[in-house]
Amino acid sequence: MTSKEPQRYEQTFFDVFDTVTTIVIYDTSERAASAHIKEAHALLTEYHQLYDIYHAYSGLNNLYTVNESAGIVPVAVDERILDLVAFAKDMDTLTNGRMNVAMGGVLTIWADYRQAGLDDSDNAALPPMELLEQAAEHANIDDIVIDRAAGTLYLADAGLHVDVGAVAKGYAVQQVMEQMKRDGVTSMLLSAGGNVCAIGTRPDGTNWKVGIQDPYSGGYLKVVNVDGQSLVTSGTYERYYTVDGVDYHHIIDPATLMPSTHYDSVSVLTVDSGLADALTTGLFSMPLEEGMALVESLDGVEALWISHNGMQTPSSGFSAFATNYEN
Repeated sequence: MTSKEPQRYEQTFFDVFDTVTTIVIYDTSERAASAHIKEAHALLTEYHQLYDIYHAYSGLNNLYTVNESAGIVPVAVDERILDLVAFAKDMDTLTNGRMNVAMGGVLTIWADYRQAGLDDSDNAALPPMELLEQAAEHANIDDIVIDRAAGTLYLADAGLHVDVGAVAKGYAVQQVMEQMKRDGVTSMLLSAGGNVCAIGTRPDGTNWKVGIQDPYSGGYLKVVNVDGQSLVTSGTYERYYTVDGVDYHHIIDPATLMPSTHYDSVSVLTVDSGLADALTTGLFSMPLEEGMALVESLDGVEALWISHNGMQTPSSGFSAFATNYEN
């Protein structure tokens, strides 16, 4: 079906990056819109498999393969894996070591204890610090060796385990949206969990409206007006478990090897979904003054921090894009 005015087409998927993914696109042709949605989903599936650290896929060397080959042999991988890892290493430098994808060993321990605590809340426990420290001895990001000429990725430490969960989804979403732009798409919104990325505005020129969740009520605190930008939010409410009445979330501070204690939520607005994704993790482990200085030093980046007492601290330009949510 073809119409003179662009129509809204929407589809939701549950099979990529372990989250709910919704694609909204406006087009004058239903056939064209369906083709773009199908292509976007296919690309997301490719990235999901390439960046998957938990599963092997027949005929594919992915990050699971790389982790299994740690300390043994360089692995020939798709260039998109090299690009992601190079980007992640840059993000670790930008955040002064707060976005370390070499911390997979530490994160795996936390994930195991969290799952055990969720399965049996009466016996929920914290990982022993000695165990975390032993894993952290194998978390030197410089031991992740990228060889562009050979097309390989090598983990020089047999005990190193790569975990790209803090950046892979946002990076992949950005790459997909860049392809959609090359394909001529001018009005599209891709939402993958707490990561929302837009191409342009809606056809009538109005901005996309994206909500920032209230960490405490499950409702919304803010509505952000998005025009060709990405909004990514990370929060303590996403994945956590309770030990002796205290909640322990999934965002681990590399300096303490414990869940970061600064905030309940951090949101980042910028044109690059990968940058926004990485920054939400990096900022989570930074004191506010340091985090604010970093955000203010970056062109086109705005952020909102929500502290444990519910206090909201926006960067200097954030309020120009956001309004309070009203039921």
